[in-house]
Amino acid sequence: MYKIVKKEVLNPTVTKMDIYAPAVAKKAEPGQFIILRATDDGERIPLTVADYDREKGLVTIIFQIVGATTLELNQKNEGDFIADFVGPLGKASELSGLKKVAVVGGGVGCAIAYPVAKKLHELGCEVHSVVGFRNRDLVILEKEFSAVSDKMLVMTDDGSYGEKGLVTDALKKLITEGNSYDEVIVIGPVIMMKFVCLLTKEYGIKTIVSMNPIMIDGTGMCGGCRLTVGGKTKFACVDGPDFDGHEVDFDEAMKRSSVYKPFEKKAYDDACNLFKEVK
Repeated sequence: MYKIVKKEVLNPTVTKMDIYAPAVAKKAEPGQFIILRATDDGERIPLTVADYDREKGLVTIIFQIVGATTLELNQKNEGDFIADFVGPLGKASELSGLKKVAVVGGGVGCAIAYPVAKKLHELGCEVHSVVGFRNRDLVILEKEFSAVSDKMLVMTDDGSYGEKGLVTDALKKLITEGNSYDEVIVIGPVIMMKFVCLLTKEYGIKTIVSMNPIMIDGTGMCGGCRLTVGGKTKFACVDGPDFDGHEVDFDEAMKRSSVYKPFEKKAYDDACNLFKEVK
């Protein structure tokens, strides 16, 4: 059992938790993920390692409440326990040797982008961060990004905070201002990553994306997380989750990810009704 040491509501649909998992904290690196079960009979879900404290044995997870399991997890509070917390899984992000990088995060994907930006900063890299949200109420991790970024731009679709526009608008502005990046690392909704990659391809800038397709076992056996990258089948859980964004078939990934949305919504609605009855 893994204790929830701290719980923080970041916005109405996103929650942050610090979990006591010393074995995971000891080995975790940016880009990797864990698979957890909230209860003994619960569903297995993957969540990215948003941060870690090796000395305290803590692993930070940030999740959006979209389905039954994340709703169930969100019902737990500080002092409660999670049944299973397995990891770190996947390959760590390859960050050594980079001198100047633009890190682009969208929505809850900023929870994955932040540890990458933090690690780059610790390695002495110049970090330019671009984070995007639909509106002011959904902004997360602004202070954390600011602390590890040499330059930071916050974008909102409606202009209610930061600058109005898309992350591609901000990134294009940085590039046209003369910033030359070793890499652009982009993490967020698949459609956002697709358009960032289309932009960076025009400028010949290497771009890394973090893919989070449907995943069950996290060890490459189920095949649920398969992607087409460079015309070949890859598995996000063992070959990634980081891939060359200019080689990812984003249209296929979006089509596959949408298949289970009706089932996810039904499970969420059923869980909501169950919690209401319990209360």
